[in-house]
Amino acid sequence: MARYGEAFCRLCRRTGDKLMLKGSRCITKCAMERREGPPGPKISRRRRPSERGIQLREKQRARFVYGIMEGQFRRLFAQAERQAGITGDNLAVLLERRLDNVVYRLGFAESRAQARQLVQHGHILVNGHKTDIPSYTTKEGDTITWRPESAKNDYYKQLVEVIGSRTVVNWLSLDKETTTGRVVSLPTPDIIDTRIDGKAIVEFYSR
Repeated sequence: MARYGEAFCRLCRRTGDKLMLKGSRCITKCAMERREGPPGPKISRRRRPSERGIQLREKQRARFVYGIMEGQFRRLFAQAERQAGITGDNLAVLLERRLDNVVYRLGFAESRAQARQLVQHGHILVNGHKTDIPSYTTKEGDTITWRPESAKNDYYKQLVEVIGSRTVVNWLSLDKETTTGRVVSLPTPDIIDTRIDGKAIVEFYSR
């Protein structure tokens, strides 16, 4: 499966925004605080971005935040278009419902990249069944738990010690005693804290 293999910090510098792609490391050792401006050769005078350029930057920003390759993002956008309602809002909800994002939102991982790795390695169960597909779309009522065998590793033992101090978004619930998460309801655009300019993304793909 294709994945991004370059330095995550370059993505933050390219978009000009701290995307929190490395979890707590983004707070303690942020490259944007040491290096200003986008990666690449330093240009004394940069051109003002065009409308198309702004739309591209917003689309890339959404991709980078959720760790999705271009082809997969296009398919997700097409799915959002087929649904009733506002396409940009539909896209934001579909991104939030991805299994790797839900694992991250439950506090099982410090970043979406780490959550994706946990899912791919088969540590996560959805409704009691091992699901190793990060792009799996969760549904209302789904339960997300750890595989019993995975509860024996060191990472899980460390997680149990800190999970009590973590908070989850209001469309999810977490039983901190059993580290069991549940999708209480589907997320709505107004409660999603990830800033995505859905209108700009729709305009980008409309051309």
